[in-house]
Amino acid sequence: MDAKKLFGVLLTLLGTVGLIYAGYGFVKQTLHWRELLVTASIGLVFFGSGIALLKTTSDTP
Repeated sequence: MDAKKLFGVLLTLLGTVGLIYAGYGFVKQTLHWRELLVTASIGLVFFGSGIALLKTTSDTP
């Protein structure tokens, strides 16, 4: 596996975990709104950049 694809997968997984954590905090109302905003925005940035990196990386050797 290419290093770019591995980094894309890692970013996507980190973004997914961040978005799930923010969603859980929103539903349970255990986090302050600033923490939710920061966690959700960082998760969205990581998820979006991971998906974009996976899309643009080609499989040619």
